[in-house]
Amino acid sequence: MTFLNGITNLTNWMGNVIMPTVAGLFFALAIIRYARGYSHQYIVWAGFLALMISGLLRGLETFTRQAAWNDPDAIWITLRGLVNWLCNVFMPLYAVVQIVQGVLAYGGIGHRLYPGMPWMRHFAAAGMALMLSGLLRLAEFFIQHETGGVS
Repeated sequence: MTFLNGITNLTNWMGNVIMPTVAGLFFALAIIRYARGYSHQYIVWAGFLALMISGLLRGLETFTRQAAWNDPDAIWITLRGLVNWLCNVFMPLYAVVQIVQGVLAYGGIGHRLYPGMPWMRHFAAAGMALMLSGLLRLAEFFIQHETGGVS
């Protein structure tokens, strides 16, 4: 076993085993503190951050498996996969969330919670998210058909 394999196994164990376990403990502690009337919000956020570390590690593992470890283009392939996932999966879902928030804000839902919330901002964010996804899909289309761009 080499040092690099040891570090890789340690990172995998910490991110995929320990951090979700710690997140569960944070959530349990938050429930106990909430039931007793103590401040609990920071513990909930700590639990979400622990889960986010695990999720980011799993995402990076998925993106880096697309190329061999000794491929000089591994970083480029990983970044390309990350941008592809962000624009083709996350941005359309984010647009739906923004449309729902815009409709709720326009209808006055949550007015007392968020006074003065501009509803148009949510619709604009949804449009921008869908536009970014569409532009990436257009670029992928031109690359796949080897046209080299718009003629």
